[in-house]
Amino acid sequence: MQLATFARLVLVLAVLLTGSLLPAAPVSAAETLALVGGTIIDTDDWGHSAADIEDAVVIIRTGEITQVGSRDTVSLPSSARILDTSGRFIVPGLVDGFAAINNQNYANAYLYSGVTSLITVSGGRRGRLFTEGDPGPHLNILDAVGFEPGSLEEHLQATEVLADQGTDVLLLMYKLTPEQLPVVTRRAKELGMGTIGELGFSSYADGIAAGVDAFVHTTRYSLGLAPPEMARDVAEQPFSDDLDSPKWRYYKWLARLSPFDERLADYAELLASGSVSLIPTFGLLYLDLPSAENPWDKPIARILDPQDINNPADPETGRHDTNPAHQVAYSALARSEYILEEAYHRAGARYLAGSGTDVWGTMPGISLHHELEALVRIGHSPREALAAATSNFGATFANWGKVGQVRSGYRADLLVLDRDPRHAVENLESIHTIILAGQVLDRQALLTGVGRNRD
Repeated sequence: MQLATFARLVLVLAVLLTGSLLPAAPVSAAETLALVGGTIIDTDDWGHSAADIEDAVVIIRTGEITQVGSRDTVSLPSSARILDTSGRFIVPGLVDGFAAINNQNYANAYLYSGVTSLITVSGGRRGRLFTEGDPGPHLNILDAVGFEPGSLEEHLQATEVLADQGTDVLLLMYKLTPEQLPVVTRRAKELGMGTIGELGFSSYADGIAAGVDAFVHTTRYSLGLAPPEMARDVAEQPFSDDLDSPKWRYYKWLARLSPFDERLADYAELLASGSVSLIPTFGLLYLDLPSAENPWDKPIARILDPQDINNPADPETGRHDTNPAHQVAYSALARSEYILEEAYHRAGARYLAGSGTDVWGTMPGISLHHELEALVRIGHSPREALAAATSNFGATFANWGKVGQVRSGYRADLLVLDRDPRHAVENLESIHTIILAGQVLDRQALLTGVGRNRD
């Protein structure tokens, strides 16, 4: 009898005897693991491909996917530990492209929510970077140049230092000039770093011409719509929360912009014209929408401490406790973000998912799912939204490596879902099994948390 046929008979017998092939204990990265019977959801080509594989087999060894195909084309190794995924759906682990991680409970919350990789943001309101997660998502470190004015030599030196320190993604900020931006961008890529722009003195047209990989925050990369003098004032003072500050004068102007304004259509075409990806971070204003649900109602929220989160929602109401004038302004801005992004998406802009955690009440793991729902709201299909949190990162960042797809040679970060994510993006929360670098995690154990538990 052929080995593959024998292995299939063993599989059938095991199902009959046990009713389940999910392991009683976590699978170590050293074991050969076989996922058998599920449907692999294709996320290639920015979510436009649909080469799904039904009744699939995924073989994992030493943390890497080694074989993928239909059951008829992949032989099961005799030593493999088998997970029966029949009737379920296999997708890559999710990526949060702009998020903080401050402690083990954050790590648990990300993993419980299916987030297996982060582009990490730290410092200021987001607190210190926590790198000791056990378990924890893979971390891609982000740091910035151009927060303050400087010479080209100073910015290049800062870029070199950050590369030496292990920075994976360079955030190009407000004070980089149009002359400095392309030089710094090019040097960052030579050093193996991806680039994200949050620009001011340089325009976003400058950023596209310079080859910046991605832009972050709708409210920031929409600065190209504003009159030049307004944009310059924001670049000089980008972070004030005073409603009379240049930033808020711009935000109020943005909230009044008509969806039929010719400037919006022209600017949308610009953003879609290059290879740049957009990271809207809708989550930063999620709580200011009337349709927002209370994020503290999610099961994983019980291990999170409101004191760890910048400007958290009230756990009872799910809303911010803010003065009426600020609330009106924030709600108007939140609504305008959808108008802007609908135009950008309609023009053909490319997208990455990033939650903005943990500023303005955003929460680890939970807010990325809000982000995916927002992407569908502006016109993405559920598959395209899934791609924005998986394979689009590899398509955007040349240094990203083989992650974000269910494909041979890629890192074995996978989710097994009970419900079909092609039908509704909310089904990405129906997580049955989490596999991190080839290891099956105990999802229920993640709910235990470390330290403070609100229950």
